[in-house]
Amino acid sequence: MDGGFFGLLRRRFERAMDRPFLRVPGSATATYGDMDERSALAAGWLRSLGVSAGDRVVVQLPKSADGVALYLGVLRLGAVYVPLNTDYTPAEVKWFVADADPAAVVQDPSELAAGLDGAQPCHDIAACGPEDLAALVYTSGTTGRPKGAMLTHGNLASNALTLNEAWAFEPGDVLLHALPIFHVHGLMVALHTAMLSACEMIFLERFDAAEVLACLPEATVMMGVPTYYSRLMALDGFDAATCGRIRLLVSGSAPMTAELHRAVAERTGCEVLERYGMSEALMITSNPYHGPRVAGTVGPGLPRIEVRVWGDDGCAPPGQAGMVQVRGPNVGPGYWRRPDATAESRTADGWFITGDIGRLNDQGHLTLEGRAGDMIISAGLNIYPVEVEQALDGHPAVVESAVVGLEHPDLGEAVTAFVVLEPDAGGDPDEQATDLAGTLDDLARFKHPKLYVIVDELPRNAMGKVLKAELRALHADLFSK
Repeated sequence: MDGGFFGLLRRRFERAMDRPFLRVPGSATATYGDMDERSALAAGWLRSLGVSAGDRVVVQLPKSADGVALYLGVLRLGAVYVPLNTDYTPAEVKWFVADADPAAVVQDPSELAAGLDGAQPCHDIAACGPEDLAALVYTSGTTGRPKGAMLTHGNLASNALTLNEAWAFEPGDVLLHALPIFHVHGLMVALHTAMLSACEMIFLERFDAAEVLACLPEATVMMGVPTYYSRLMALDGFDAATCGRIRLLVSGSAPMTAELHRAVAERTGCEVLERYGMSEALMITSNPYHGPRVAGTVGPGLPRIEVRVWGDDGCAPPGQAGMVQVRGPNVGPGYWRRPDATAESRTADGWFITGDIGRLNDQGHLTLEGRAGDMIISAGLNIYPVEVEQALDGHPAVVESAVVGLEHPDLGEAVTAFVVLEPDAGGDPDEQATDLAGTLDDLARFKHPKLYVIVDELPRNAMGKVLKAELRALHADLFSK
């Protein structure tokens, strides 16, 4: 692969340098030529900081056009991009930096802008092969410590080309981009697919339902999480007239209910295309662009990607639930400096174990049934309860805690903490909840419980294991009351 993934992108848009690329409300529109030059400045600035091919660059920045230039500059230089959620606390960032062992950490937007403005451009494109590392995306871990999912230039290229074709992107498309770019969805699905066709993007700093609604008439494609669509449905103007130019609405990062899928279609005339992916394997399945999209399913495996469901007795027949496993050029090589976790995530015959439970129908369409672990997906963001439980259990008044995700009409799942307090803890429930929340200052806000439920004891089985499924079942309607 000549020039790695950046080289592929540049070859696709090099004849479209005068086309609009990023249209940021309130700012001048950046063309592909502008971004190409800005990425060269980013590469030059990084090189002046001592960054070279193979080095990690940790990035925690608000969404901006310069943030995109920095990402492309990292790829151009042959370095490894490590995006971090902007909500992560200094304590969390400290751990990520120690684990990634980067040559540079970029957190200050003004320092970034000044660095690019004063840099000598590096127009060279590093000679990266398909197996060379391009990105390191941290995922939450069941032990409470995140794991760095490694993605190569070959992974990025194969998935981007597949999605660009499967979703019928063309140069005339306008992508409404309201997703964060510290996440695979916004960074490696939305940006990549659009850039391969030199499309224009309406680049919003964050999702705001009213702002998105105002931009929809100019867009042809929008990508989002189910929460985006539920919030748009709450606005009267989200209708067929507003979506008159829209040819594709994509939803992912969390399951969309069949009810919301149907409601969007009835209101707008646009049937949402659901897909399924994860940091370790990018996009895995997709409902078809041409053909029926079945509510509640995430479609068959994308081209060149194999999907199977593994039951207790081997490969499960159609209709039987089991562990979803996948293999293909989209699957990354494993976890950064974690050979143990990498080995545990692979079967003996080389399939990646997703950790999701699902079933395939006779046509090979996948329906997800849940997760083998306890991971919560709230507004499209992954949260492992053990991190929250460890923080809560450090409070002197807490005997123990159990954190689960409960169905929420807006967030998909809401983080909910069931807490057993010391007998002499005292205080009313509101005071107790406020006090408990103070123990979570080192965790990103999106991980904080939306509700604290004080209980006398947690349900357990005969072996003493907390029955989280029972908690979920008993309190399933807590957020719908």
